[in-house]
Amino acid sequence: METLSFRFPAGQAPRLRAQVGCVGSGDLEVLAEPGESGILNIQVVTSVNGSGERWKALFERMFAGANPPALNVDIHDFGATPGVVRLRLEQALEEVADV
Repeated sequence: METLSFRFPAGQAPRLRAQVGCVGSGDLEVLAEPGESGILNIQVVTSVNGSGERWKALFERMFAGANPPALNVDIHDFGATPGVVRLRLEQALEEVADV
C-alpha cells in the first residue's frame, strides 16, 4: 500500500460532497468534500506501489488549464486503470457542481 498526495490550484469550494465508486477488483472509490478556497488537495491510497508518476500525469492532464473546485479528495484505489480513475473523478466533480 502506498499513500500519495497532490495539490493543484482551484477555484471556490462547492457546497456539496460526493462519494462515487467502490473499492473492489479493478475499481476505486472517490470521496470529495469542500476544501480551502483556491486549493485542490488529492490523497490517493493505492494497492499499486510505485504508481505515483502515473497518478501525477493523469491529474496534470485533467486539471491543466482548468479551474476545478476547491476540494479535499480521498481516493481509495484497488488497481483501477487510468480510464476508470478519470471516469470516477469526473463523476465526483459533476456531483459537487452547483447546478
